[in-house]
Amino acid sequence: MITLATLIQTFEADFLQQYGHTLLPSQRRALSAFKSCRNAFSAHMKVQCNDCQDTHYVPHSCGHRHCPHCQAHQSQCWIERQQAKQLPCDYFLLTFTLPAQWRTLVWQHQETLYDLLIKSAWQTVNQFSQNDRTLQGHAGAMAVLHTHNRRLDFHPHVHLLVPAGAINMTRQRWRTKKAKYLFNHKALAKVFRAKMLEGITQAGFSLVPGITEKWIVDCKQVGSGAKAIVYLGRYLYRGVIQEKDILFCDDKVVRFRYRESKTNQVKTRTLSGVEFLRLLLQHILPRGFRRARDFGFLHANSKRMMTQLQLTLRICPTPYTPLTRPPFICACCGGIKSIIKTRIDMRQSAKQKGATIRDGIAVTGEPAM
Repeated sequence: MITLATLIQTFEADFLQQYGHTLLPSQRRALSAFKSCRNAFSAHMKVQCNDCQDTHYVPHSCGHRHCPHCQAHQSQCWIERQQAKQLPCDYFLLTFTLPAQWRTLVWQHQETLYDLLIKSAWQTVNQFSQNDRTLQGHAGAMAVLHTHNRRLDFHPHVHLLVPAGAINMTRQRWRTKKAKYLFNHKALAKVFRAKMLEGITQAGFSLVPGITEKWIVDCKQVGSGAKAIVYLGRYLYRGVIQEKDILFCDDKVVRFRYRESKTNQVKTRTLSGVEFLRLLLQHILPRGFRRARDFGFLHANSKRMMTQLQLTLRICPTPYTPLTRPPFICACCGGIKSIIKTRIDMRQSAKQKGATIRDGIAVTGEPAM
């Protein structure tokens, strides 16, 4: 499998020469983290079997939220937290997309306009929920921001997973809706467009000339919402591409595969190595920006309301228990290995202890090369 670290080592010099002057600090940090993630150049931890005393060294992960190697544990924790809040009603996945002509402005003011995109989408859904004849109450939603399409182009949009239910706080009522579509997607697009334009104007940004009237909001039913939660969680912390999808790399080009959303066919795209790194790094979010947010009665501040709702609907509320990380398993005896020491510089340790580094793992008991 071709790793991201290998691509960076191959094309980093040419990339920095061409685009180094335009890189943001967050992109530089990501590039450095990806390059040293779980390889011989990163710090290692020493692990030892509790039974047979077998010892070896495991490279540390970089811990960057956009790294394809890392954050699998955090992703699974997020999925389980959201599944614990599922309600017995239909769920809808709403996708709010900005027109292509707005992407340059969004790229220039990422933190402000990403935040506006998420909030405008939520305010639109909540407004429709309160005005809907069936629901007549406040909605709840799980929102996840995506900045890319499957070809890795810059394509900012936000997904909202919305239960087809609403709480009327005045009348203390919970109402649900059974329908093929939660709300009319064309009406959603018009209100969303108006809120975005108002927010952009209030922020002091100039409107894009020739504003298109056609904005796109997709609304589809996703059953109980379980599969949609897993889908959103899969791309939440793991970067924009999996390393298994990188098919070919030489000293000039990179080829990767993707599944086209409209036809569901697997296709490939070939780019220069420099262009591939540029596409990859343009999806690094500003430092501290929260990609995933909960709104309405699904917000963390509404735990008491959520518990009361679950009891009313005869759902046994199970408290969320944080997942523990899986232990290291000994390949020799099947026992559990304990971490003895962390943050070891293997280039020095290999010389001192006669260890050999192989594929980023240093094994003791072998002569140093």
